[in-house]
Amino acid sequence: MDSQHDNPDDKKTAARRRFVGTVAAGIAAAPALAQTGAQGGAAATAGARPLTPPQYPKPPFQRQQQEWPALASKMTPRPDHGETTYKGSGRLTGRRALITGGDSGMGRAAAIAFAREGADVAIGYLPAEEADAREVVALIRQAGRKAVTVPGDIRDEAFCKKMVADAARQLGGLDILVSNAARQQSIESILDLSTAEMDWHFKTNLYAMFWITKAAIPLMPPGSSIIVTASVQAYDPSPNLTAYSATKGAQVAFVKSLAKQLAEKGIRVNAVAPGPIWTPLQVCGGQSPGGLEKFGADSPMKRPGQPGELATAYVTLASAEATYTTGQVYGVAGGSGNP
Repeated sequence: MDSQHDNPDDKKTAARRRFVGTVAAGIAAAPALAQTGAQGGAAATAGARPLTPPQYPKPPFQRQQQEWPALASKMTPRPDHGETTYKGSGRLTGRRALITGGDSGMGRAAAIAFAREGADVAIGYLPAEEADAREVVALIRQAGRKAVTVPGDIRDEAFCKKMVADAARQLGGLDILVSNAARQQSIESILDLSTAEMDWHFKTNLYAMFWITKAAIPLMPPGSSIIVTASVQAYDPSPNLTAYSATKGAQVAFVKSLAKQLAEKGIRVNAVAPGPIWTPLQVCGGQSPGGLEKFGADSPMKRPGQPGELATAYVTLASAEATYTTGQVYGVAGGSGNP
């Protein structure tokens, strides 16, 4: 009751005194806080692991060739997909992912990382890649997560629809899709690029992505994520990869268009654009034998990237940490060809 008769000027004066007193206390405490922070920083630095650049293989590489599709397990040196290095922290706990081309390359790196982040994972791959796929399944299960395999040829629309349905059924749903499987062949002249080869590239890289995404969208709840493996070739195409580059450029446009279409549904669509990465694509016609020996040498880092070096890009785009990221292309190209 008495407060109704308080002088407003007295209230303002008291508030100013409290404010000034708080600031003064903060200033007085600052030296002590600074000293504590310095001591804590020194202690943290003392216990930090040494900062050293990764010692990944550099060219020249051994001349090697495999029949399509090649196996990572037969490459020299074997690619690093993060098998012994990737450590999870629960960023994808409870999520359910389908990854095409999950037996090797970036698909395998994503599968390992997703499982160690808490996701159950289904992988699609060609039957001839079964040996590599078994290794991935073992790694997913070692992480304590469910592994589902769906072998088949994604050039077939009916199989693409079945793969999505089987993955969702066995995982109990689907909220991450990584469209990663690809065809890449080095052909020096367009005069030697056959209609059949062009069709193979487009069926694998573009049509399959379209069929799989179209089948997956009705199953994906708000908060889901679609990630496409594009390429630096979409922005800086090599003269010997005309067919491959054309499909990668189309993938980027597809991602940017679809992202706008699905934003209201709460489904994000992004892409990862790798540079030269040491994967089986390169040893089964993706590079000429001479080109393979110096693969990655013309990048600023003077080496190809390893699939495991892209794992965090896929994890971040799949996670709830990227809720405002859609229609973007995440370049991981060793310093060149940024989108």
